[in-house]
Order: sequence, then C-alpha cells, then structure tokens
Amino acid sequence: MKRLLLGDEALALGAIHAGLSGVYAYPGTPSTEITEFIQSDPISRERGLHSRWCTNEKTAMEAALGMSFAGKRALVCMKHVGMNVCADAFINSAITGVKGGLVVVAADDPSMHSSQNEQDSRFYGEFAMVPVLEPSTQQECYDMMAYAFDLSEELRLPVLMRLVTRLAHSRAAVAVGDCRDENPLEPDQERTRWVLLPGNAKRQYASLVAKAPEVLRRAEQSAFSSLTLGPKKGLGVVAAGIGYNYVCECHPEGVSILKVSQYPLPQEQILALAAQSSEILVVEDGQPFIETRIKSLLGADYPVTGRLTGRLPRTGELNPDHLAAAFGKAQAAPFPPALHLAARPPQLCQGCGHRDVYAVLNEVLADFPSARVFGDIGCYTLGALPPFRAIDTCVDMGASITMAKGAADAGVFPAVAVIGDSTFTHSGMTSLLDAVNDGSPITVIISDNLTTAMTGGQDSAGTHKFEAICLALGVEREHLHVVVPLPANRAEIGRIIREELAYKGVSVIIPQRECMQTLARKQRKKQAAK
Repeated sequence: MKRLLLGDEALALGAIHAGLSGVYAYPGTPSTEITEFIQSDPISRERGLHSRWCTNEKTAMEAALGMSFAGKRALVCMKHVGMNVCADAFINSAITGVKGGLVVVAADDPSMHSSQNEQDSRFYGEFAMVPVLEPSTQQECYDMMAYAFDLSEELRLPVLMRLVTRLAHSRAAVAVGDCRDENPLEPDQERTRWVLLPGNAKRQYASLVAKAPEVLRRAEQSAFSSLTLGPKKGLGVVAAGIGYNYVCECHPEGVSILKVSQYPLPQEQILALAAQSSEILVVEDGQPFIETRIKSLLGADYPVTGRLTGRLPRTGELNPDHLAAAFGKAQAAPFPPALHLAARPPQLCQGCGHRDVYAVLNEVLADFPSARVFGDIGCYTLGALPPFRAIDTCVDMGASITMAKGAADAGVFPAVAVIGDSTFTHSGMTSLLDAVNDGSPITVIISDNLTTAMTGGQDSAGTHKFEAICLALGVEREHLHVVVPLPANRAEIGRIIREELAYKGVSVIIPQRECMQTLARKQRKKQAAK
C-alpha cells in the first residue's frame, strides 16, 4: 500500500510500524509534524502510545531514555537547536547505552526559515560516537525507522537521525508495510551501566570506544548507502541526504557517485571513489561536515570541492540550481519578479493579545529613554518588527529573563523581559529563580496565550499554573499580577507596569488571553459538531 506523506509523517509512521511505545518531543519547526502524526494515528490511539508534549527537549530525551531502560522502543524529536538543550542527556545516553531501541530525530533548518542558526546536528552524532542516519527521500524516512530501532538494540546505542526542512515538509508517495508488536516490558537488570559514578562511567566509556569499529563497519555496509562508479576516471560526487536527490536530477552522465546515508563516513567507499575520480564534489545540505572529513582523509593534494571552496554556496539550503551550476550546466531562466504586489512582512495576528502588551509597553517606556526590553523565542518575537519595534534582543529559548537580570546587574534601568508561556516553562523558570535569589530589579512579562502558538497551537506545559509557579519560585504575591490584554484594559495594565518598574526587585506581570488562532479552531469545531 502507498500513502502520500510528508517526510515527517513518513518517519512517524515508520516508527509506529517499528513497534514504537512512546514519542517524546518539544514542538519546533520543522520537526513538529512527527509527533502530531503519532498523536492522531489510529494505531497509536489503539495501542495507547505515549505522545504528550514535553516541557523541553532535555526532559524529552531523559523520559525516552527511561522508556528504553524499561525495554521499550522510544523516539525523541526536536529541531536542531533542541539538540543543544538535550545535549547533556544525549551524550551520556551513549555512555549508559540503551536497552529498548532509542532513536533521536533532529530536524535541521538550513536557511533559517524559522530558526536562529544553521547548526548541523551531525556533529552531535560524531561527538557522542553513535550511528547517524540521514534519509534522502520520504521513502527512506519510513524505511530507516525499523532499521534504526534494530540497529540501536543490536549495538545497545542510541541512534541519531538527521533530516532537513525541505525533506521534512515535502510530500511523496511512500510504500508502507505491516506493523510489528511493541517490545515487552523488561527493565534492564545491569544497574552499574546506568549509574554513571566515575568508576562505572570509565568502564562504560571504554565500552563505547570499543564499539567504534563495529559502528564504522555498519556504516560501510549500510544498505542505504551506495557507490556507483562511472566508466572512466573523472568527476566523483559524494552526496548525502536531500543533496542526493538534487544530484540525481542534474548530474552529467558517467559521473561516479557515492550516496552517504549512514555515518561515520564509509572510508573504504570514499577511497574507492577517489581512486576512480580526478576530483570530488561534496554535496550536503548544512555545514561542510563531510567535505572537511574527506579533505582530511584524502590529503591536501587531492582536489575536493563543495561548500568550503565556493563551488556550492557556503550558507543556506541547497537547491537543484546550485547543483546545475556546480556541474557547469545552463540554468533555467528565473521567474520574473511579481509586479504591483506590496511586501507582506510577518506580523502578529490581528486581535492578538501580544499586540496589546506591546502597545502598552511602548507607551510606558516612552518615559524611560534608557529602558531595554529583552525578548525571547515565540510568535511574540515579531514585536521586534514594525509597527511595535518593542524588543531589543532575542537570542535563545529562555534568555530574556537572564539577559534582563545581567543587564540590571550592570546598571541598566529599567530592564524588562518578555517571554511566552511555553518558553517560560521550557527554560525560563530557572532564570526567574536566579533573579529572585539575587533580588534583581527587573520586570518580567509572561505573555500567556494558553498555547504553543508559533508551532501550531500545541499544548503548553504551564497553562493555568503560572501564578503558582512564580509564587513557588519566590516572587512576592504583591508583585505578581494577572491581567487581560485588551484595548479596554490598557490604561490599567500601563499603571501596573509603571508601579512595578519602580519596584527594586523582581516583579512578574502575566497578560493572559487565548491565542486568536486556537480560539478560532475551537469555534469551528463547535460549529461542525452542531
């Protein structure tokens, strides 16, 4: 049977069919649809597979490791920057090893369509010394999941699977198979491998290093990688992931091609390709991970080109036009620019509560020329753009509160932090605790729209709990306010902000009103149910 699926959906269905017992994730584009598919799949519902959103990527990784400890198969999903959040647990999971299969999916975002950077998750796999898989098609997204879980259990290691935006968010027909049963509940009895006291950790690390030759052997023999040698010595191509698709579209005849779908890099196949080629072009979406390693393997005298040399663009995602130019082919004429169309930059939805927050904040801070507003990751980051231009920074999840604290420590006044509800529970709570412990003179605005809005309206971990959380962290009751961000309430909200700016300690204001998009969806569902 064939199904038309996004790359994310094919991966999710492959995991279910591979005997998945639970998915653990924090929503982040382009990975969000993996968990959403599992949440809605009939088999998942019938089996009661765990698929509730986690507070952040670290808690997701740790919970999945717990499920693996119990002998069950677990999937962890995140976008590339989420790997930074879960790195502690991820790196150590390679040292403990796993029992039930554990697959970590990192969806990278070249060109930063909805991200702060272009980091490449393959480095994490190399750092942890675990197998890394990189599908080239939606079919491979599906097929690789069963292989990944089997490989994880055979090697007793987590497996990292890396895909990119263009593969995650494009559709293709995918041939699907049968669904295997879940693993039985069999908690691991080898306690010492899970308790990383130095004595145990040293033995476990030595065991991890000892597995390296077998991990490499599996990559050399992977059925998902392939080497096709041309009839005569000429250009050789090493292509990985979505880049292999683009090579297939436009490469000249007779070119030798090594398709890389599993890491560590298959050194024997690279050497065989080099022997049959006069030069090698490396095609990879993301950073020049393969290119630098091939240069090291073949030596400085062997010509290797790619993103480092400028034959392919150094930044941004690849496309077939880049490959056509690299192969010296004439490119298709570009589409003419659209005429008489006004630019439409992204903006907050009409009626959004964040708009009322920024309108009031700008009005109040107009009286404080030295004021600085530290923003965070979420749809409210659009407050940096016209017409509000209300925030001065946005660096990473949870940075708003700690940056405001640091600026206040340096003497900035007033220092204001704006953070969303989901981001606050993701990584803002510890920042607030630091501020409370220091008695920092900052005003924190937790703009609560009752959902994780930027990624499509997933559940927010702290909904209806923020007052209790802030009080438990030590915020004083008289300096904790919940307001409703509406035009009619702006004067009252402005008065509260002014009073709290004058307070020489931590104050928290929680503007709370449901996201317009999730509210509209709820209303449509109600109408459809009538």
